[in-house]
Amino acid sequence: MPRRPVTIRYPQADYEIRVVGHRRTPLRDFYHLLLELSWSATIAVISGAFLVANALFAEVYLLVGGVEHAARGSFLDAFFFSVQTMGTIGYGAMYPVSTAANAVVVVEAIASLLLTALSTGLVFAKFSRSTARVLFSRHAVISPFNGATSLMFRIGNERGNQIVDAKIRAVYLRTERTGEGKAFYPMFDLELARSETLSLSRSFTVVHTIDEASPLFGETPETLVDREIELQVMVIGLDDVAMQSVHASHRYYARDIVWGARLADVISEITNSVLLLDLGRFHDIEPTEPTPDCPYPKKAAP
Repeated sequence: MPRRPVTIRYPQADYEIRVVGHRRTPLRDFYHLLLELSWSATIAVISGAFLVANALFAEVYLLVGGVEHAARGSFLDAFFFSVQTMGTIGYGAMYPVSTAANAVVVVEAIASLLLTALSTGLVFAKFSRSTARVLFSRHAVISPFNGATSLMFRIGNERGNQIVDAKIRAVYLRTERTGEGKAFYPMFDLELARSETLSLSRSFTVVHTIDEASPLFGETPETLVDREIELQVMVIGLDDVAMQSVHASHRYYARDIVWGARLADVISEITNSVLLLDLGRFHDIEPTEPTPDCPYPKKAAP
């Protein structure tokens, strides 16, 4: 029996990946899904599970009866009694009087312990899980930098804290054909001018020099499109507040790489002792001109 494919969509790209033949682990996958959900969605899931569990126990109470002061055949009374039992409230207005009802209360009490433990663990895990808010510039640019044609993009920490001992890695992927005509997708590490920083704060420019040793050497805007290139970036560091490792990633595609442009300056000097960091220009780029030592194609990728 064929397994249902899992679709991985990349909103920034024009394609999706459908995965088949994978081994399913529903419970583990569901736990990770809950961890990745937003807080509003997580609260909705927990609330929904609580209401559904109480509705099921209400049906059981209607079936077995034995709840004092509950109207006969009233689902609402049975539901409210179940909520009082599962929430360990116990107003005393309704209480079990039959052996069957008491047995159901015991089962519900055990279910309540499990549901409370799972919900508490999930909420605690989400609170204690440290995540990074790393911002990547919308475009990577190729232009002269220190006398060499260079690929550059900007990263920054959107929080006011520091990501200490931050490490940046960039990988270049492209589509190639083997001698047999088969497609394969080689990956090349890009050597960065500086791949580590003591602390990542609001803005940091990542630079890769395009020389003869670079996998980007000889590329043009047209070849980047034809080869369906991707530039994958990963930032890993230590959150100085939570003291936990955090990471963030981003992908640049051919259309995200602008030839003949530089990243706009975001730091300016107001006085000898005051610097201005303008994050409003974080994504801005400015046109540049090639130099005899740093030629590059003028036509931008579509």
